[in-house]
Amino acid sequence: MRLPLGLGAGAALLAVMAGAFGSHGLRGTLDARSLEVFQTAVTYQMNHAIALVLVALLALTSLSRRLLTAAAVLFAAGIVLFSGSLYLLVLTDLRWIGPLTPLGGLCFMMAWALLVVAAVRHPSLPSQG
Repeated sequence: MRLPLGLGAGAALLAVMAGAFGSHGLRGTLDARSLEVFQTAVTYQMNHAIALVLVALLALTSLSRRLLTAAAVLFAAGIVLFSGSLYLLVLTDLRWIGPLTPLGGLCFMMAWALLVVAAVRHPSLPSQG
């Protein structure tokens, strides 16, 4: 699971860089709403970059490798579709890109759901009940 670890670390690095760019390079250039949207993209990118690193670490357990791989793919797709589309909406006039944002959000939700399934289906985790 080196790829999710590398993608997560790279996405986190880019989120820090984008956050600095938004705070320093875009102030005075964008209106308050656009800066807020840009910050939302940075926040979701960082949160899900950390999720990718988490998935890589969970691969060291006996959780389903198939479910973890699928979650990693969806987290990465979500970062590109959700955060990427918000960055493009703020920085360009490409309004057609807007419908990609909810698809990215759906990718995030499905990835988290897969982690729930991986935990519930894990044979050695005690169940309460």
